[in-house]
Amino acid sequence: MSKQMITYETHEVSSHVLTPEGSQIVREGSHEARVWAALPERGSAVPLSAQDLKKAVGDEAAKVGQGRAFKSGWIAKQGNGFIKAVSEIIDTTQIELREVESSGTLAAAEKALAELRKRKLVIQRKGQWFTVHKGTNFSTSIAKPETDLTIDMLASGSWKTSSFKKYNFDADGIPTSGGALHPILKVREEIRSIFLEMGFEEMPTGNFVESGFWCFDALFVPQLHPARELQDTFYLSDPSTSLPPPSAYYERVAHVHEHGGYGSIGYRTPWSHEESNKLLLRTHTTASSAAMLYKLAAKCRGEEIDADGPGNWQPGAAKPGDDGFRPAKLFSIDRVFRNETMDATHLAEFHQVEGVVADRNLTLADLIGFMRTFFTKMGMTNLRFKPAYNPYTEPSLEIFAWHNHLEKWVEIGNSGMFRPEMLAPMGFPPDVRVHGWGIGLERPTMIRWVLFYPLVWCEQYQVACRAQDVHRKRRELAGCHVLGAT
Repeated sequence: MSKQMITYETHEVSSHVLTPEGSQIVREGSHEARVWAALPERGSAVPLSAQDLKKAVGDEAAKVGQGRAFKSGWIAKQGNGFIKAVSEIIDTTQIELREVESSGTLAAAEKALAELRKRKLVIQRKGQWFTVHKGTNFSTSIAKPETDLTIDMLASGSWKTSSFKKYNFDADGIPTSGGALHPILKVREEIRSIFLEMGFEEMPTGNFVESGFWCFDALFVPQLHPARELQDTFYLSDPSTSLPPPSAYYERVAHVHEHGGYGSIGYRTPWSHEESNKLLLRTHTTASSAAMLYKLAAKCRGEEIDADGPGNWQPGAAKPGDDGFRPAKLFSIDRVFRNETMDATHLAEFHQVEGVVADRNLTLADLIGFMRTFFTKMGMTNLRFKPAYNPYTEPSLEIFAWHNHLEKWVEIGNSGMFRPEMLAPMGFPPDVRVHGWGIGLERPTMIRWVLFYPLVWCEQYQVACRAQDVHRKRRELAGCHVLGAT
């Protein structure tokens, strides 16, 4: 039809056929006629009882035929039985059914036909038949039309005799893929909801660029630590240095690094102002945690955040706790940057989940208990904790979760209790302890979504795919990067 080789006309046809009950009536007569035939003549001294009538014609015929025979005036009641009311009858139902059987309908008797359908003695069947004619492009052979005009056709001239398929501008196009929410973004929202459910407040983490002071020095990371080398950290060239932090706090941090305090001997290395003021892409969101803890300590001392701090502060002199301190639970989820060699599991950019809890007399058991509660809410119940070392936490723990598909333990985070050398210069009371932890977002996502292939982040489509699909979708995913926790 679309090629206009033929045309056709559709014709509707309708006919009626007998049901099994209708066929029985054609052979034996209608129920009412059989009831009439079984009764004695009018004036008989012995009428036929209802029980004997059922035995004569059957239960169904007696039940249906008795009512219709009374309605037609064919039978009458006499005593406890029935007799014929007329001497002759015309079985109209049987006659109509015979006509339907022979012709498929009742001529000029639609009402009677509808009654037969209502009694389920006939059923209607509909069909179609077609009248076919030659079309304008009629042919006894079918040639497939061309869909494209090619260079070969132009060169050979075959396009002149070729038949081309017409464009259908009304046809639906191929649905475009709108992408999907990346699994990392889904798990990020899940983790954020868990933190908020547990009473945490979200920290502002909009500063991708931090100074060496907040990223390292405030955390008691030595200035000669390997993590601060160029091969591990991205340093800015323009501008290259930051504004100085609050001077009194800055001097206290420098003193602890050089000379120690609070039971520590420090690092006993010369303090470099230049190193402390370098601008860099933050290597962890703990820089934001340090700034928030400093503000919390200043607030509990009743000081302005931008003030220089207490004038008579002396290294090693711990201030007693005061009623101004209020416990705090803070979290953040954001990107961090490291000068990594990129491979199947490492990128220069990844996500970190950061959390801190500040309260009086916290213990390591409190931290482990919180970690179990937190990860259970994420659906990871099989956890292990391993002692570790961090410059700014003591004791420190690495967190491992069991990966069912890999069938091995996968490291998913690091945690510990912040050292006094970090907290005391901020001005916290000596009985205040702070839990801190950081987990990558990518590996928990792989465990949460039961993935064991590296996830791929495509900057163009912002969607996820499996690593084994990259070769098949090489053109679509040009410029994709493999995601993995560092």
